[in-house]
Amino acid sequence: MKRRDFIALLGGALGAWPLGARAQQAAMPVVGFVRSESLADATNLVTAFRNGLKEAGFIEGQNVSVEYRSGEGQREQLQSVVAELIRRPVSVIAGNSVAMLAAKAATATIPVVFASGGDPVQQGLVASLNRPGGNVTGIVFLSGTLGTKRLELLHQIAPKATAIGMLANPNTTETETEQTDVQAAAQAIGMQLIVADVSSDRDIEPALAALVQRGIGALLVGAGGFMTSHRERIVALATRHALPAMYGLREFVAAGGLMSYGTSITDAFRQVGVYTGRILKGEKPADLPVMQTTKFELVLNLKTAKTLGLAIPPSLLALADEVIE
Repeated sequence: MKRRDFIALLGGALGAWPLGARAQQAAMPVVGFVRSESLADATNLVTAFRNGLKEAGFIEGQNVSVEYRSGEGQREQLQSVVAELIRRPVSVIAGNSVAMLAAKAATATIPVVFASGGDPVQQGLVASLNRPGGNVTGIVFLSGTLGTKRLELLHQIAPKATAIGMLANPNTTETETEQTDVQAAAQAIGMQLIVADVSSDRDIEPALAALVQRGIGALLVGAGGFMTSHRERIVALATRHALPAMYGLREFVAAGGLMSYGTSITDAFRQVGVYTGRILKGEKPADLPVMQTTKFELVLNLKTAKTLGLAIPPSLLALADEVIE
């Protein structure tokens, strides 16, 4: 080889090495964010997740990349998007409990971080809260387990109602637990609970109409991602039928609903982001106990109460953590 050819070759190799090193250094971990329902109405959850990542030292587009996916309420589509992320592959998969059940079923190696409103042990996500084991951990925001308290608060605002309607999605263990608890609480105070199952968009309006026809005096909306995704429609229909309604999340009241009682789902997703960041730094899901959000909030919408012709009891106003006027 001629000397000048060798120098050119060496120069090319030396020039290429830093580029390769820079490319390797620039490679960012990829996180899959998956929701079983649509992402269109979940901007608050996405923002909260990003904030959690930032707290843990990761900023999207700078040192972490996030792939957003949705099952759009279809089990087959959910399984497909999870499989796609695993093939990519991603470093962590995060999202709501229904989506993370699909992720757990699909991989035993990629870390999975969930936000759940129910009991993750009963749901089959983890072996225990303190020692989750395996590749899954997450945050519990206690939604489905608060049905009894919601019924009690709803009864205070609609004391003359002898029959309460409940919208429930029959496809989750979270809903089963909630429905059992609410049924027992209703019987204890001599109220009739009439449950209507809804699992698709087309079920909502007929279900509410059927409950009204059966003479309900108030409405309790069950927990879960399906209800949250359809909150604006459910709130509008409850108002149209002049029904005092209780919801599990503040997001319903912000959309015009009468009242809600529960923990903060946005804070739960922020904590999911924090856990995701910690895992990206090297911690293992099995070593991260399932965290439980402990702040409960009662939110009232006085404008909606006025529209419904309701007078909020002073005792209930005194308990409220937030009043929307």
